[in-house]
Formats: sequence, structure tokens, C-alpha cells
Amino acid sequence: MSTDDLTAMHAEVRAEITRTDTKAGLLIAFVGAVLAGAGSIAHDVPMTLPAYIAGGIGAALLAAAAVLLLHVVRPRLGGRHGWPLWATLTPQQLLASEPRDIATDVIGLSRLAAVKFTGLRQAIDLILTAGAAFVVAAVLALALGGAA
Repeated sequence: MSTDDLTAMHAEVRAEITRTDTKAGLLIAFVGAVLAGAGSIAHDVPMTLPAYIAGGIGAALLAAAAVLLLHVVRPRLGGRHGWPLWATLTPQQLLASEPRDIATDVIGLSRLAAVKFTGLRQAIDLILTAGAAFVVAAVLALALGGAA
């Protein structure tokens, strides 16, 4: 594999991490808005106990999704390569250090990207399940006469 191939792979995995962080940030805002709306509805609309329970499950699932999304965007400062390492060096140590091993960096960043994508996927699954719980809450509220 050529250095150009490794450089392209490095750029690709960094771009994927950036896209994942952007998606997670947008989903955090979405989850916050849905939680605020659900809280407003729960406060203003009379509902039955089963509807409150279903809505509470939905809210709990959204809160869990928010935690996962925060974990996705949380900076990973560990590791002994890249800028976290450079921040610990003096200028002399940096100049004397070996050139950066792109292959090692590609592997490390790929592992990080896989963790981030897995968390993003799990959060989306929780958001979808929360949506289903909110639909059940609305149906129960209407069917059982809580929101006339």
C-alpha cells in the first residue's frame, strides 16, 4: 500500500468522524426539542395513567439516547499519538520525535469511528423506540378519554 493510499484513508476516516459528530450534535438538539415538547404536552393535556406511563417510557428512552449521543461527541483525549501526545511535548521533543505513523493513526481513528458509529446507531434505535412509545401514549390518551 502506498503512502498516498494511506493518506487518502486517513482523510476519509477523519471525515467520517466529523460527519458522525455533526449527526450526533443535530440529534442531541432534536432529542432536547422532543423532550421539551413532550413535557409541555404532559403538563397541559389531561392524560390517563397508562398514557403517562407510556410517555414516561418514551422520555426515559430519549434521555438514554441523549446520554449515548453525548458519549459519541465526548472528546477522547487518551492515546499516545496525534495531537493529545503533541500537547505533552516540548518543542524540542516534538522536533526530535519520529515522523507520525499514518498507518497506526488510520487504525486508531478507524476504531474510534467504529465506536462513534455504534453509539450513534444505538441512539437512533432508542429515539425510534421512544417515538413508538409516544404514539402509544397518544393513542392511550385518546382511547381512554384523557385528552378529549
